[in-house]
Amino acid sequence: MRDLKLPDQRHPEKAHRPDQAQPKKPDWIRVKAPTSAGYKQTRDILKANRLVTVCEEAGCPNVGECWSQGHATMMIMGEICTRGCTFCNVATGRPDALDQFEPGRVAHAVETLGLAHVVVTSVDRDDLDDGGAEHFAQTIRAIRHRSAATTIEILTPDFLKCAPEALEKVVEARPDVFNHNLETVPGLYPSVRPGARYFHSLRLLQRVKELDPAMFTKSGLMVGLGEEAAEVRQVMDDMRSADVDFLTIGQYLQPTPKHHAVLRFVTPEEFKGYETAAYGKGFLMVSATPLTRSSYHAGDDFARLRAARLQKLDRA
Repeated sequence: MRDLKLPDQRHPEKAHRPDQAQPKKPDWIRVKAPTSAGYKQTRDILKANRLVTVCEEAGCPNVGECWSQGHATMMIMGEICTRGCTFCNVATGRPDALDQFEPGRVAHAVETLGLAHVVVTSVDRDDLDDGGAEHFAQTIRAIRHRSAATTIEILTPDFLKCAPEALEKVVEARPDVFNHNLETVPGLYPSVRPGARYFHSLRLLQRVKELDPAMFTKSGLMVGLGEEAAEVRQVMDDMRSADVDFLTIGQYLQPTPKHHAVLRFVTPEEFKGYETAAYGKGFLMVSATPLTRSSYHAGDDFARLRAARLQKLDRA
């Protein structure tokens, strides 16, 4: 990975202005309210196991579709985050102590839902020495024990304040996909992701590949926050320099009026252009649509990702 200079924030007037008028939401970003029996069944199973999901905490627009199919993204280590990113609706504050029985409850829910593929994410836990790495590893092992055939995708925090051994704990537990989102272009980090560091996150993804070259890596971006198209393409290049396999790009939606403003709604045609550019840069898998989220259609996308790697190996 080449040494890149962090650009200055070029749009201070566009930064965090939650009170400004929002552009009208276009038809292509609208979704139906969840009402299906499958949605209710998934909700009941999660509630019975006292589990938190990022689907609810982040106000994901795809929750109705995903839960109706029995798919949910488990959010471990509580509902309170130690960071205060301006795009995220998860509460910020002092988290509770870790629940030692949570990995088992997650595994039980995965088994009950009959998931072929599961995504596990978490809040940031800067209060813990290892950032929650061992808790991630225990959750992966618990799922493997109860549902050996289930493939596991993790979406981790950046472990910014931890020793290198924290990341090693997670990789040694052998998830099938290691996801860590860069979220936005580096110039917008001060206003969007102030507690994080762009090049640390990039290096984290690169380090996963160094620890286990066979492990799939994945990262995602939101657009509509004030970034320029050239900046998005530069992030694609940075990801490829870190050997990231799978890129997701989706439209940012403001969770509440207190959060970072939506500067614009990116058109489906622009998303298609990003997809074409990303494949041209060598990503094995790309999902770039207005409603794309890290775990949206994750199981189907993982199957396509594996197939793409096999095709690449056959051509080599």
